[in-house]
Parts: sequence; C-alpha cells; structure tokens
Amino acid sequence: MDSFDYYIPAAALWICFAVKLPDLRRAWRDPLVRSVCVVIAVGGAGFFFAAPPTIAAVNDTSGVPNASSLLVYIIITGFSAACLLLIVHWRGGSPEHVRRVSRHWLLGYTLVVAALIVLFGLGDAPVERRTDFDTYYASAPFIGEMVMLYLLAHMTAALVTTVMCWRWALQVHGWLRAGLWILCVGWLLNLSFSSLKLAAVAAHRSGRDWDVLSTTLSPFFSAMATPFAIVGFLLPLVGPWAVTVTRTLAAYVQLGPLWDELRGASPDTSLATPIRWYASPHVHLTRREAGIQDGLSLVRPQLDDEVRARAQAAAEAAGRTGPDAVHIGRAAMIRAAAQATRQGRTRAPRTPGDSAVPTLRAALVGVSRALRGSSVVAAVRAESAVSPRPAAKNIEDGEKSPT
Repeated sequence: MDSFDYYIPAAALWICFAVKLPDLRRAWRDPLVRSVCVVIAVGGAGFFFAAPPTIAAVNDTSGVPNASSLLVYIIITGFSAACLLLIVHWRGGSPEHVRRVSRHWLLGYTLVVAALIVLFGLGDAPVERRTDFDTYYASAPFIGEMVMLYLLAHMTAALVTTVMCWRWALQVHGWLRAGLWILCVGWLLNLSFSSLKLAAVAAHRSGRDWDVLSTTLSPFFSAMATPFAIVGFLLPLVGPWAVTVTRTLAAYVQLGPLWDELRGASPDTSLATPIRWYASPHVHLTRREAGIQDGLSLVRPQLDDEVRARAQAAAEAAGRTGPDAVHIGRAAMIRAAAQATRQGRTRAPRTPGDSAVPTLRAALVGVSRALRGSSVVAAVRAESAVSPRPAAKNIEDGEKSPT
C-alpha cells in the first residue's frame, strides 16, 4: 500500500468527524455521541499515523527509532476500546449495567496501553522499520511480547464487537439491523487484519517467512474495513433522516401543479412569494402546503360542485374509477374556480363545492397529479362554473373519501 491508501481513509474519517462536531457541541455530555466521535476521530488518526511518511516524521521528531510504532499501537488499542464502548452505550440497558461494563472495558484497555509502553521501554528496537516492524522484531525480547499483546487486544475487540453486533442484529429491524450487519462485515475484516498479522508474527518466531501477510495483505483488509465501519455506524442515524427528506421532497414536487394553479389565481399575494432555495425540505413543504390552503380559501367562493360532478362522471366514463375519478373531479372544480378568480368573477356558484375540497396531504397530492395529467381537467374552462347541471352529492374528504 502506498501513502494515499492510508491518507484517503484518514481524510474520509476526519470529514465524518467534522460533520459530527455540531452534534458533539450540542450533546457533549451524551456518552453515545462522545463514543461515536471518538471512534471516528481515532480511526482516522490510526490511518494517518500508520502511513510511512508520518512514521518517518514521528521517528525523526522524537529522536527515538520506531517510536511511531508504539504510537500506532496505542492509537489502534484506543480505537478498539472506543468501538467496544460505543456498542455498549449504543445498545443501552440499565445505567448501572452500562457503566459497569464500560468501566471494565476501559480499565482493561488502559492496562493494555500501559503494558505496551512498559514493554517498549524495556525492549530494544534500534533499527527503524516503517512497514514491517511487527515481523522484524517478532522475536526481540519485550518488543515481540508488545507486538503480540497489541494484536491480541485488537483481535479481542474485533471478535467481541462482531458477536455483540451479530446478536443484536437478530433482535432488531430496519435501519439499525442493516447498520449492525454492515458493522459485522467491517469487524470481520478488522479481525482478518489482526489475524494475518498475528500469523505472520508467529511464523517469524518459528523461523518461517510469512511477512507478506503482515506487510501486504493485512493493510488491505484494514482499509476495506473502514468504509464498512463508517456506513455501519452512520446508517441507522442517517437512514431514517434520508427517507424523511426523500418523502418530503417527493411531496413538495408532487404538490407543484396544485401550487402553480392556485398561485396563478392571485399572482399579487404571498402565494407567489418564492421560497428561499437554502431552506430545509421541511420548510419548503410546509410553506407549499400553507400556500395551497391559503389559495383554496381564496378561490372557495367560486368552487362549484356541478363542475366536480361532471368531471368525475367524465373520468368514470373514460374508465377512471375510485380515487382517481374523485381526484379528477376535485381538480376540475379547483381549476375552474382558479380561472374564475383570476378573471375577476365574483358571483358565487349555484351549488357550492367547498365541502369537497381536500385537506389531507394524500388527497392534495392526488388532486395535484390530476391537474398535471388528466385530459378531463385540461379541458376545464372558467365558463363551465356556471353551466346549469344537476348537482352531485358532495364527497367528504378523509375517511369517507378514498385518497
């Protein structure tokens, strides 16, 4: 792996950390939020400090050969502990149980970090090794034990996290379950990383050369694990939000024809005021729905149930039945009223149609679609609002009307 294979995942993780910073500022007391941010930030640091150019810079700055290897081991051990704590807080439970388990894991990995520092201080690693420190010093006194301890700590975290995510995924559904399955894949890849390194170290201690497992294959598995970890942690948080935003934007677009029809009835009112492009999708939809209701109030005196009945009958004659015919009838009535209002007509229709005006979003969307796609509605003219025809029974909106 070249330097970019380390720096690109580091940059991706730190970008995610920057995105999460506002949440950390707002809820820095929340252990779950803190754990997510620590996992992302420390994961990025692990890739950054494991890059060969960074290793050389740290060694030169410290004046201690291979000091960067100790730093990387500490960072990866901290990352393992942070992931365990994140899963514990994420899954939840009684506060006493969460605190007890968290303290145990935190204490255990703190002792591992302390042992790594002591073993490095007791050992002797005078030759700088930027990419194969694990295998080169696998048999060195104390340094070899330090390498084994770091790998076993990482394997333990990977195995425990995989099992916890697996069991939890069998108990939940939806976005959380999808995120947990993805995390399982990510941690299995992390487990492969440490297993390959451990195999290479064990082989070196027994006199065999399996260095390629540590220097070539294991970094590949670690890099592969990164996107799975990012997606797995963020999917349960981002997924529901993305679905809500998508549905909001879809409703906003679908209501466009009805909005345009009513806005055209009175172009000098607030209905014609554009919505700022940078407003949230929810604000856009709320403004559009409020404008539609204002527009319906504006054209209400011109609503004629005779127009609705004739258009609905025409739609049914053309083979459109059920909700589609109802929406076409309402759309025709609203279009005729909007045209009459735009032309300045003030005489109230013979048979008021305001009781057939939809209020629910689903009904409004149906009317909006009919305005755009129905030839019956397209043929409506304002003059039809006063055509003498028998009135049809008003259709109630809501549960009595299919929407």
